[in-house]
Amino acid sequence: MGDAPARLGVGMVGYSFMGAAHSQAWRTAPHFFDLPLHPEMTAVVGRDRDRVTAAAARLGWDSAETDWRRLLERDDVDLVDVCTPGDTHAEIAIAALQAGKHVLCEKPLANSVAEAERMVEAAERAATDGVRAMVGFTYRRVPAIQLARQLVADGRIGQVRHVRAQYLQDWLSDPTSPLTWRLDKDKAGSGALGDIGAHIVDLTQFITGEQVVGVTGMLETFVTERPLATASAGLSATGGDRTGPVTVDDAACFLARMSGGGLGVFEATRYAQGRKNAIRIEINGSKGSLAFDFEDMNVLHLYDAEESGRTAGFRRIVVTEADHHAYVAAWWPPGHGLGYEHAFTHQVVDLVGAIAAGQDPAPSFRDGLGVQRVLDAVERSAEKGTWLDV
Repeated sequence: MGDAPARLGVGMVGYSFMGAAHSQAWRTAPHFFDLPLHPEMTAVVGRDRDRVTAAAARLGWDSAETDWRRLLERDDVDLVDVCTPGDTHAEIAIAALQAGKHVLCEKPLANSVAEAERMVEAAERAATDGVRAMVGFTYRRVPAIQLARQLVADGRIGQVRHVRAQYLQDWLSDPTSPLTWRLDKDKAGSGALGDIGAHIVDLTQFITGEQVVGVTGMLETFVTERPLATASAGLSATGGDRTGPVTVDDAACFLARMSGGGLGVFEATRYAQGRKNAIRIEINGSKGSLAFDFEDMNVLHLYDAEESGRTAGFRRIVVTEADHHAYVAAWWPPGHGLGYEHAFTHQVVDLVGAIAAGQDPAPSFRDGLGVQRVLDAVERSAEKGTWLDV
């Protein structure tokens, strides 16, 4: 038998919704994939000693800390996974990179372009010493999205003419839902625009290989006052008698110009009744179209405009074939679909592989900065009521 792979000690900051998803990925990846490094779940960080200790036991971490700076001091931590609100991303990520720790940072990369630029500078300096950084645009790792990107790159739909991208949720539709950190601009940076709109911007640029170069947008806050949260877990919270102001957008819509000349229509909302996590992307090209909806995440629809009109129509592709589709060989027989959590595992696989190979992983912090610039342009456009270049 060969030597066991070298360990990669992981320290994670935050343990709520994203922390739980990342924990599942770190636990699962080495059991299903042959990784060149062995991730060890060394420490998780939270501010409350009792709660973070309980989270460590529940999620599978070896130890708990109450100050993220302790991760930078620990020789048994090689990588820092940042799963905190956006207002802390820059401080934690930059300090970790300067301490020689690899970094995985949740999206959006930061709360402002200026913060994101500083993070890119730190990441690119650290890369010269072999320290790697990646931003967690996890939906890139859905096999159907990988197939869509490959089909576009192969020229199957020709030149991109139109992009229609939506991220639709309804978890804030109830006006009595409590005021959590995601509704506080100081912590979250923006509302639906950054929280979920960032994903469809990244997916559009990833699939098409093009950039959003100009936008005109609208933002709206439908409920401006909500009960203050007395307790929260993930997207759920309990509210008290006092209320506070909502300082972010509830919905964002914008038109865009793509770098290849095509047009884009983007919508992100947490008020789409009945839509739980609908990421819908349709791309129309000169030779065909692609369509995807995350609520049916194992399926991609392809239309070939060059097929005879007698039989032409959207083809439903079940993206679960081990010989043809990314990641699925490690999982189940064809047709046994993957779920939300699998993309996080694939993210770990790609990041660990890049670190072991001495390569910069994707999406990079610079990719995250590119998305941040689009979000910033949409926000400024909505304020001014005008078209802005990105």
